[in-house]
Amino acid sequence: MARVKAKSKSAKKSAKNKTKAKSSKKSIKAKPAKPIDLYYWATPNGFKISIMLEECRLPYNFIPVNISKGEQFKPDFLKISPNNRMPAIVDPDGPGGKPISIFESGAILQYLGRKTGKFYPSEERARVEVDQWLFWQMGGIGPMAGQVHHFKNYAVETLTYAINRYVNEVNRLYGVMNLRLKDRDFIAGKYSIADMACVGWVNGWERQGQDINEFPNLKAWLDRVKARPAVKRGMALGMELRAGIDMKDPKVQAVLFGQRARAS
Repeated sequence: MARVKAKSKSAKKSAKNKTKAKSSKKSIKAKPAKPIDLYYWATPNGFKISIMLEECRLPYNFIPVNISKGEQFKPDFLKISPNNRMPAIVDPDGPGGKPISIFESGAILQYLGRKTGKFYPSEERARVEVDQWLFWQMGGIGPMAGQVHHFKNYAVETLTYAINRYVNEVNRLYGVMNLRLKDRDFIAGKYSIADMACVGWVNGWERQGQDINEFPNLKAWLDRVKARPAVKRGMALGMELRAGIDMKDPKVQAVLFGQRARAS
């Protein structure tokens, strides 16, 4: 059996000092994360980012961009979002510790997923699974449902062909989601940014001329996702600011639907 040597007084003192140094190091608290600036309005695209920030428990500053008043066309916002569309973010603690601004909701979701390591897998096969459904939303359910909202709810004149065209396409897309969700709880298997991207759009099923009861798997998914506390908080953000806005007001419609290319 190995013999344990007795420590001298100086050795004991040195060990004690080392212990104190270690404990003092442990007591040093990490600097709190700097809040991300969220440029946002309460729409299905805006919800994607407010939900993700809430899910990741990231601190953020809510900066309203009232699209009915044309605040998305202000020069300062153009520097952040060249497409004059919200949502957009500015992360003061971006790559290399330097600020970064990001526009386009899908790109923001991917960035926040990489930044936090949450809701966006690092393993390539799993990430591709999420990416394909995220882009399916960006290129499909979002634009198509948006056209239904426009022609069915906002257009000054009723265009039956346009309404039927987009209502039918959204119906087809709902069918795609319903089949996908037949054997899984979430679109890419585990809850992810793909679900966050879709929930705000599917939540508007009634305004899109759909009957959610025709799609039982989709309905169960919608209830499942909306039951999450972070989703509830994210979809409630800024809703009170929309109260009283008349989307058929000619001035509002001129801002939202009358924009053309600008030379400079």
